Amino acid sequence: MYLSTIGRPSLPAASPGAGRRGRWTVVGGNVLALGSVSLITDVSAEMVTAVLPLYLVLGLHLSPAAYGVLDGLNTGATALLRLVGGYVADRVRRRKAVAGAGYSLSALAKLGLVAAGNSAASIGLVLAADRAGKGLRTAPRDALITLSAPDHALGRAFGVHRAMDGVGAFAGPLVALAVLTAAGQSFEAVFVTSFCIAALGVLVLFLFVRDRGEARPPSGTVSPRAVGRLLRTRPVQRLVSAACLLGLATIGDGFVYLLLQRRESLSIGWFPLLAVGTSLSYLLLAAPLGALADRLGRLPVMLGGYGVLALVYLLLHSPLEGPLLLVVVLGLNGLFYASTEGVLMALAAPVLPEGLRTTGIALVQSGQALAYLGSSVLFGLAWQAWGPAAASRGAAAGVLVAGVATALLLARRPGTSPDTKPIERTGAAS
Repeated sequence: MYLSTIGRPSLPAASPGAGRRGRWTVVGGNVLALGSVSLITDVSAEMVTAVLPLYLVLGLHLSPAAYGVLDGLNTGATALLRLVGGYVADRVRRRKAVAGAGYSLSALAKLGLVAAGNSAASIGLVLAADRAGKGLRTAPRDALITLSAPDHALGRAFGVHRAMDGVGAFAGPLVALAVLTAAGQSFEAVFVTSFCIAALGVLVLFLFVRDRGEARPPSGTVSPRAVGRLLRTRPVQRLVSAACLLGLATIGDGFVYLLLQRRESLSIGWFPLLAVGTSLSYLLLAAPLGALADRLGRLPVMLGGYGVLALVYLLLHSPLEGPLLLVVVLGLNGLFYASTEGVLMALAAPVLPEGLRTTGIALVQSGQALAYLGSSVLFGLAWQAWGPAAASRGAAAGVLVAGVATALLLARRPGTSPDTKPIERTGAAS
């Protein structure tokens, strides 16, 4: 695959009878099965995520800087395990098994939250285990998606998967709110319910998701030296660099929701519903924007999403206020995720050799996760030192700079050069 196709994938000519139904059937049943697993797992994960920032900052009285460190570590700590999960999955050709181990670890971590009590350190360790599970499963899962749909429909496939993921993210905070109401504001009840739902997701994975039966690769095909060669190729270097820049410019949703809660003086009971607003926008837009990225170009759609994110950060301290502020910010935040999450993976997959597809995806995701660690810590320190308004505007400026740099890194380049040579693929075409 040539670097010039990073921004806009080439589409095969449509048959005379091809229509809207044909465009979506290429997604395939395996993508839908993986989407079902993500839907169930995200109900479990978002039950915890929706209440955690409020619990840590208002319940345990962590400062913004301390919360930023904890939030960043929980995401950045997954970087190494993303690489481990990707490499092992390519090495043994058992992507489903590696993903299943990650899903199982995250499920067990929900019970760990019950044992952690009010100790911030213990909660941090349990959350790190949960994120470690996410790190193990993400690259093998995304690699399974790339192997379950043709290259020209990857944006659509990831869009459908992320839309189903968004349904779970939408439902999770509502389930958490219902459990809290029924259990007299008991966080332990939320954690136990979250574990039961996560265990159901693991069961669905092992029953319904199919892995491609493949022999182990020839000696040397998947090795540290082969990974090093992959990382030295210019297209992959540019993708990883762009992912790092974009991760460094993105602050966590927990900060966005805390800023909205403080700005509008929202009660504790309303806080979990902020995540619902983002998730509703995300699940409605993920599939259409994935299809749009396949037709118009993945890079423009992704960069447009980061432009929306800059606007989100600016609106947090703007004249806009009241319910209109909440609707606009949460809607745009969901639009950002719909334009970027699956689109980045669809953009990366065609330039990665199939034999190292999972490892290559893990490299991109790990770079972004490590950069996000720095972003969360820096934003927390900026909030504490200069105030939330200055920190938010600085974050918006950072997003715009990262977007311009990404456009320069991944832009189409005229003519031929060593940079535009295709990366040799190993194994059969997907």
